[in-house]
Amino acid sequence: MSEKTHVDFWFDPACPFAWATSRWVLEVEKVRDIEVAWHVMSLSVLNDGREGLSDDYRDFVAKGWGPVRVLIAAAQKHGDAVLGDLYTAMGEMLHHEKVADYSEVISRALAKAGLEPELADAANGTEFDEALKSSHEDGISRVGQDVGTPVMALNGTAFFGPVITRVPSGEEAGKIFDAAVGLASYPYFFEIKRSRTESPQFDVEAN
Repeated sequence: MSEKTHVDFWFDPACPFAWATSRWVLEVEKVRDIEVAWHVMSLSVLNDGREGLSDDYRDFVAKGWGPVRVLIAAAQKHGDAVLGDLYTAMGEMLHHEKVADYSEVISRALAKAGLEPELADAANGTEFDEALKSSHEDGISRVGQDVGTPVMALNGTAFFGPVITRVPSGEEAGKIFDAAVGLASYPYFFEIKRSRTESPQFDVEAN
């Protein structure tokens, strides 16, 4: 592909599906000419006040406010360019190390990203909630309220997903991306879906 593809990626760091897709995007960066802009969305915002959630999922989204607030606080202070590294630091602990204490995730991630430890204070306050909701709405409004994370826009055309459970690399990552760009280029394409048979797997090869 000869022209640079602009990728906007909305993520919640706690979501394993967003994590898998985001790691694929980083693999694509190695083999295709793309420019990635990271944005925060939030399963906590999406499900705020929603009825019918299981107790486990309700606990999950209640807990999820902290990391996304800290991401927004960091971006407000230093610009959106810090989001990629901070997301990676959080995601590695959440999805690979399986750290369950979000306070630990936040403090260690800030240190790894070279950011001020006091940004962690944002996790327990509402100061950045309006900016968080605005970032979330920017992404979710492009695809509708009945989906989750990730949301990805390719040259401005947004979809929920792609949802993957293993992270392809090399030319395989590039070929899947080419297919996604092709679908996004057709203005009347909206959706492909099938039932998942596994959760994201981060300790196995995609092939």
